[in-house]
Amino acid sequence: MTTSGDPFPRWLAALEARHHADLTFAEIRRGLQALSSLYVERRGRIAAGAALDGAGKRAAFALYLGPLHFLVVREVVRALGAADPAPARIADLGCGTGAAGAAWALEARPRPFYEGVDRSGWAAAEARWTLKALGLHGRAHAGDLDRAELPGRGGGVVAAFTVNELEPAPRERLLARLLEAGRAAARILVVEPIATRIAPWWREWAAAFVAEGGRADEWRFPAALPEALASLDRAAGLHHRELLARSLWMAPAAR
Repeated sequence: MTTSGDPFPRWLAALEARHHADLTFAEIRRGLQALSSLYVERRGRIAAGAALDGAGKRAAFALYLGPLHFLVVREVVRALGAADPAPARIADLGCGTGAAGAAWALEARPRPFYEGVDRSGWAAAEARWTLKALGLHGRAHAGDLDRAELPGRGGGVVAAFTVNELEPAPRERLLARLLEAGRAAARILVVEPIATRIAPWWREWAAAFVAEGGRADEWRFPAALPEALASLDRAAGLHHRELLARSLWMAPAAR
């Protein structure tokens, strides 16, 4: 999943050094197991910030979930041809550590300006570190998705592994805003896990995107994980053999 000149391995190595400086492999593995349990069994606690309420979980989020999301989004971007032409600006909604927007930005020439927003101040700071580590220009801040400025013509919006964590009312508001931005000729990319039970709203969103000339897809990519990810994957009992995702995509050319 990596190519010559790919900045991903360097970023991953920097992440390892950054997070193993204070935590052992076992501590990060336990954090990843706690994260996995939270997302699968105790999703009601996510909105309250439980995914990032301990050093082990934060490190696992940055060192495992961030790079995994990067790999998934990069494959989706490539499959959709989303980086051609290059968006002038990418708004990364619920940016986490910045992985999704960075994956899209790195596929584009010239590089877009990155703007990330997340409700977590820790995540926004980590996203700023990601931008620096990957040589991208942009900014990230803690804030409310309802107030995030969305680009119009020539821009891109990505919401990756974000919508499933929203309550119904803000989720409905976000859908309306994304469709409006798409009508203004922005490119809109939504990426989510493939599990239907965590996204009962997906069918409604897919129908809305298709009605506007967009598309809905499900993806299965080979999980050729770098050893830094594969070792955590094995130790936490996750055993990814494929990278699975579903996406919604709207672009001016598709309208």
